[in-house]
Amino acid sequence: MDQIDQSKLLKWELLPGILVAFLIAIAARFLEGILPVDFIGASVIALFIGILWNAFQPINQTSLEEGVTFTSKRGLKLAIILLGASLNLATVFEVGQITLIVLVFTLLTAFGGGYLLGKALGLDWRLSGLIASGTAICGGSAIAAVSPIVDAEDHQISYAMSYTFIFDMFMIILFPLIGTLLNMSDMAFGLWAGTAVNDTSSVLAAGYAFSEAAGDFATMVKLTRTLFIIPTVILFSLIQIRKTRANAASTNNGQSEMNMDLKSVFPWFILGFLAMTLLNSIGLIPVELSSLAKDISKFLMVVALAAVGLKTDLGKMKQTGARPLIQGIVISSLVVVVSLTVVFALNMG
Repeated sequence: MDQIDQSKLLKWELLPGILVAFLIAIAARFLEGILPVDFIGASVIALFIGILWNAFQPINQTSLEEGVTFTSKRGLKLAIILLGASLNLATVFEVGQITLIVLVFTLLTAFGGGYLLGKALGLDWRLSGLIASGTAICGGSAIAAVSPIVDAEDHQISYAMSYTFIFDMFMIILFPLIGTLLNMSDMAFGLWAGTAVNDTSSVLAAGYAFSEAAGDFATMVKLTRTLFIIPTVILFSLIQIRKTRANAASTNNGQSEMNMDLKSVFPWFILGFLAMTLLNSIGLIPVELSSLAKDISKFLMVVALAAVGLKTDLGKMKQTGARPLIQGIVISSLVVVVSLTVVFALNMG
């Protein structure tokens, strides 16, 4: 756990930063409600507000820094734990085998293509992993879940979130047009949108723009896709542990650190997320409580991403260059094409 989390927990020094992150989140929720479009989520708005704030009034070495750092780390973890209370494994059985077939192909494309392209472009594996996770699973939620596991830097989180948002804006416009040109059925379009568009709000916007039935099915497919956060976070946890052990070995003149303290590297908050998902799946969490947990999770994610934005150095984002953008565009385009190809191969078009 970070030193600030241990030494500053519930201390007064944290309050200014926490308060600013909450105020930005409230403003973002307000702006989300009054905007004439429904695909710009509060999380993205809060992230951008935070980035702009830090660009004009850097929080580094101010009274806000400690609270903002605390909020960006703890807020994301708590949001992901509560997100588990709104997921239900039974959803997999509701949407059927065909959905899982398409998802297998799109997930392999996103993660496999992301890994290979990230290596070819020489990207930091953390940023490459965040972009692949956002493309493969569910945009911002997946990025938020993976980022604390891989110890991603704030500008990497912001870059991945920004890319996901920009790509989804184009998909919301293009998907209904392409679906109409291809004369796709409601079920086929819902399956395509649910497996190829990134963020949940964007899936809904694209699905219901085509038809109500397509929107309903796209929502179910998206919920199933979101459940793949579980194996994704486990996979990245194992990768991070392996890399941490390798680094420990290299700093000890090649001597393997066999007895390394697992508590220092294992993302324990993921156990809370898994526990909440299982409890909800077997019906031990009432529907009302599950809905409340989801609402709190969504708001905490807005707060946490406001804090991430406040810590983001816009200069570092610029220095990152176009290579991550190239990776994102290529693997997202591949996912769109692969998903559409599989849908038609299954004779659903």
